[in-house]
Amino acid sequence: MNFVVPDFYPAAAEIFVAVMALVIMLASTFARGVRWLGYALTQLTLIAAAFVTIFTMQGEVSYTFSNLFVSDLMGQFLKLVIYFSMAVALLYGRGYLADRNIDKPEYYLLALLMTLGMMVMVTANHMLPMYIGLEMMSLALYTMVAFDRDSGRSTEAAMKYFVLGALASGLLLYGMSMVYGATGSLEFTGIAQAVYNQAANQTVLLFGLVFLVAGIAFKLGVVPFHMWVPDVYQGAPTAVTLVIATAPKLAAFAMAIRLLVWGLFDLAAQWQTMLMLIAVASIVLGNLAAIAQQNIKRMLAYSGISHMGFVVLGLLAGVVDGDRHFALNAYSSAMFYAVAYVIMSLASFGMVILLSRAGFEAENIDDFKGLNKRSPWFALMMMFVMFSMAGIPFFIGFFAKLSVLQAVVAAGYFWLAVVAVIMSVIGAFYYLRVVKVMYFDAPEDTSEIRAPAELRVLLSANGLAIAALGVAPQMLMSLCAYALLASL
Repeated sequence: MNFVVPDFYPAAAEIFVAVMALVIMLASTFARGVRWLGYALTQLTLIAAAFVTIFTMQGEVSYTFSNLFVSDLMGQFLKLVIYFSMAVALLYGRGYLADRNIDKPEYYLLALLMTLGMMVMVTANHMLPMYIGLEMMSLALYTMVAFDRDSGRSTEAAMKYFVLGALASGLLLYGMSMVYGATGSLEFTGIAQAVYNQAANQTVLLFGLVFLVAGIAFKLGVVPFHMWVPDVYQGAPTAVTLVIATAPKLAAFAMAIRLLVWGLFDLAAQWQTMLMLIAVASIVLGNLAAIAQQNIKRMLAYSGISHMGFVVLGLLAGVVDGDRHFALNAYSSAMFYAVAYVIMSLASFGMVILLSRAGFEAENIDDFKGLNKRSPWFALMMMFVMFSMAGIPFFIGFFAKLSVLQAVVAAGYFWLAVVAVIMSVIGAFYYLRVVKVMYFDAPEDTSEIRAPAELRVLLSANGLAIAALGVAPQMLMSLCAYALLASL
């Protein structure tokens, strides 16, 4: 048996991040007193990985490592957004962690290993690396949630997340094993070929599909696998909540595309029905439950469930009665929505971190009272975020919702679009309530908002980007469409 040396060039970014994780581990061990070293090296690694990804970007789809790894524009684009969101999240959270004495090198090492897991997920062409990447990401996240060892609430949240996450991973792994038993392949292209040629055991395949959808639904945080979301968002340190709410959503989206579209596209009629139920339930429950929340992290958690429901709407609108002409428009709208949600979530949790300080967590909506009197500029930034999440023109959230609804209507699911619009109107209440509290209520805390200059500058840029991308969303939309088109 001849060993074929794989082409390492397409996987240069993954190899670089893995090597740097080892370097940071050793550097942190031998320089324990240098608190900033882990943070600085992690940020430099993310920036350098972005350059490596850009320089190794290829216009065509290529496979390596015996077809375990795929290099395509969709994966490369998502990796760039993951680097960006992780770098911003770490910058936002650094002061918060330092105030609570948990700004340790191990935290940044975990964040980098989590990033590596997400990179493996978005470039996997085989169920084995997909599962390994998922577990690498998940195990790092469980540890980060429990990173504040003195907080009983964080420990409880981590236990809930770990137990439910282990259950979801088991469901996903069981589904993968059933798909392998039905098709004889773990490779997405091999699975697609077996399904297309009707060479698979349909009964076993459909059972496996149900378990796969359940695993994807858990990682997206949608109904009925949403139970962990509000508790983990509230219990985790806000800096960790910010991480959970952003980049992992992109990795989960990539997992859904690879498994369902790349591997099981010819079973679209079956998984679309499941996604339809999930999307409607998520949009309805997310918006209704968010209304009752007084804790802004729980409110944003239920809001996130609703937003992920919109992403699922885009995924289910790709095929209509066997007609695949809608696929590119639908999947690119879902991808655009996922990216837009990450940008909005960075700003929303960044504002919570801005108002927090040592000994005080700005977790309640009432903590935003009178923010306009304390800081008119950041009240404006938070208003941009809330308006965008509510889908009010002309912010990026409006065009994200509009693109998904257009894809749903084009696919003939008019009633789904009506339900989504009605629930979005209802959901606008809890976003506008935050704006009302900021501008019309008297402040309970009149102290000056103190935050590092880099946090203020980047948070301002984040808020302005939400407004700017709402005025000119075409470039980001076109990037998403082109990345998918070049990867199909």
